[in-house]
Amino acid sequence: MCRHLAYLGPETNVATLLSTGTNSLIRQSWTPTDMRGGGTINADGFGVGWWTAEGSFGRYRSASPLWSDPFVGGGLASVRSRTVIAAARSATEGMPVERSAAAPFADDRWAFSLNGVVRGWPGSLVTLAGALPVAELLRLESPTDAATVWLLLQSRLRSAEPEPALISLTHDILALAPGSRLNMLLCNESGIWATTWYHSLWTFVDEHVAIVASEPFDDDTRWQPVPDRHLVAAVPGKLIVSPLEVGSL
Repeated sequence: MCRHLAYLGPETNVATLLSTGTNSLIRQSWTPTDMRGGGTINADGFGVGWWTAEGSFGRYRSASPLWSDPFVGGGLASVRSRTVIAAARSATEGMPVERSAAAPFADDRWAFSLNGVVRGWPGSLVTLAGALPVAELLRLESPTDAATVWLLLQSRLRSAEPEPALISLTHDILALAPGSRLNMLLCNESGIWATTWYHSLWTFVDEHVAIVASEPFDDDTRWQPVPDRHLVAAVPGKLIVSPLEVGSL
């Protein structure tokens, strides 16, 4: 599985965001506290995405462990942003460890990370993927379940808002791949959305900042756990947590 976080708030240094706190994302990459049987370490690459003050999206991904990549303390130390998404990867057995397999996956508007696994992939997603135009399938970044889920979500976001897109995709994947773990994290310049399906997720929201993360990265008592099988929508000053309405799945 993986660890991920999204931040929306006052401009911050990206490298500092990854290293801040007694349980920083860097620390979680080698000693996570709540993997729920999904592995013991997140050393199979990482990625960071951010929006600039001008509204353009920047991204850095690596197949190296987060703690060992010199660019984190070098190049990223010069990057500041009001919206950041980051992930440390623990690859599912049999899936490649390569830069293109690391989240966040992104287009001009959205950035996405999956903490989880789609059971029976790739066969279990053939029906859903087969409904996409061939040109979209040819743009698959990496032969992994996470990259495929992003392609499916990206297609839905063209005609739906984040909440219904995430709910419907969760429903459709679980119908074809029961037992999947689906903690999805989505953000754009102005909001954060996430799902919990068998993995840990926490929120930190006040009037100035919204953070959604697999684990708290410090000891602040304002962190709140998200119940399993729920949908999160967060912006500074506002947090909505609602059940994922997927019937009996």
